[in-house]
Amino acid sequence: MLRLPPWLPAAYRCCEDSASGVAARKRAMSRISGTSEAALAAACGAPSVRRALASLSLCMLLPALGTSIANVALPTFTQAFGASFGAVQWVVLAYLLANTTLIVGAGRLGDLLGRRRLLLIGLVLFTVASLLCAAAPTLALLIAARAVQGVGAALLMALGMALVGETVPKKQAGRAMGLLGTTSAIGTALGPSLGGLLIAAFGWPALFLLSAALGLPALWLAWRYLPASRPASDKDRPGFDLPGTLLLAATLAAYALAMTLGRGRFGLLNAALLLGAALGLALFLWVQARSASPLVRLARLRDPVLGAGLALSVLVSAVVMATLVVGPFYLAGALGLASAAVGLVMSAGPVLSALAGVPSGRLVDRLGARRMSMAGLLGMAAGCVALCLVPAAWGVAGYVLAIAMLTPGYALFQAANNTAVMNDVPAEQRGVISGLLNLSRNLGLVTGASVMGSVFAFGSGALDLGAAPPQALTAGLRATFGVAAVLLVAALGIAAAKLAHRRPGARCGA
Repeated sequence: MLRLPPWLPAAYRCCEDSASGVAARKRAMSRISGTSEAALAAACGAPSVRRALASLSLCMLLPALGTSIANVALPTFTQAFGASFGAVQWVVLAYLLANTTLIVGAGRLGDLLGRRRLLLIGLVLFTVASLLCAAAPTLALLIAARAVQGVGAALLMALGMALVGETVPKKQAGRAMGLLGTTSAIGTALGPSLGGLLIAAFGWPALFLLSAALGLPALWLAWRYLPASRPASDKDRPGFDLPGTLLLAATLAAYALAMTLGRGRFGLLNAALLLGAALGLALFLWVQARSASPLVRLARLRDPVLGAGLALSVLVSAVVMATLVVGPFYLAGALGLASAAVGLVMSAGPVLSALAGVPSGRLVDRLGARRMSMAGLLGMAAGCVALCLVPAAWGVAGYVLAIAMLTPGYALFQAANNTAVMNDVPAEQRGVISGLLNLSRNLGLVTGASVMGSVFAFGSGALDLGAAPPQALTAGLRATFGVAAVLLVAALGIAAAKLAHRRPGARCGA
């Protein structure tokens, strides 16, 4: 435990609200050799740490809510704008594409220009874009405003996680990651139900007015309590890799569209987009290898902790997406639940994940990130096996029981994996690594929606899932989570290899 002189806690708290707070804090810190500001603030019990974490939590809540709350409004948009489903789905796709394609570049810009500064810009963008969405008179303007909102969400997701290292001491990083995971899960869980209530009571603009209302306190808390970033001077600052950023954005856009267009049917357009994504990736790697200031240092990806962490995030997110894609069909078609009951059962997973987030972070801090990562994967694998076997015998109770095994395991894995990856990242690379970590999650979700949906359709043997008999849907459920269990076994192998290669005290090398 950090031992402090008796005068220091009071002096530290007094200087928080003073105009010369930063300078006074520096003078206080100079009396204690080798103590970081985050550790000092935590040891002194400074309220600013808690408020800074509150601002980061809101920064994770807003993007999750922005994703989940709009899906429920798609039927309303078709009526409000007199448009087809193919047109209104771009309200969701524009946000997803902007978020996914720009998240790594957003993290890198934060490293170069200051993470706090870029986070504040992201909050302003997200809040203003939310107001523009609410006031949009046409579908085209709504889609454009959603794309801007997605840009803001990319900044929030990449830099919110990166700022944890500047806000709390390393030994409490697991709790902070667990808290951010909890708020993200709350946003995912609340979105559909809250969106439905707001549309019924006030109309669809209320969805975006809520996001704007939450953005304002997040902006004030971040401006007031987040630690000031110290970007490199112009002389020492490396250049921003614009060609690499544009190439990566185009590659990710092609891949995301290949996985989402066609509504479950993989046609020539999907194949062409997938080929374009593969060529774009090859060109991106070639450019990065020859760039003086690359967006992503390829040598860093060979680090066993980082490389394994990103791969695990993709696999685990694909498995989690299977519950969101397959669950509604099985609950409605095989178990005969009404729409309201389906929504209630589907909310169990995000709610359990939210409840498990903070306790998971405490376990990570106490028992270690690598050990808890393995434990989370084992819990998820047990949940997948249970989904293959239990619901057919126990009905809804069996389904909820299996989800109650899978989702807390996911919360534990997320807190552990995020902590393991981010703890050993040098300060000047936190933004881009956080962006890569969020990108791996997004890619897993996008891939899981397409691939696991196809496995479900193939396993059921039905051309029309909406009219498939209960036996066919049960067979599809078993096939899907059988494949998910295999993926998690592979993830356990990767995690075990990461554990074997990890050197005590090793840091993510450049």
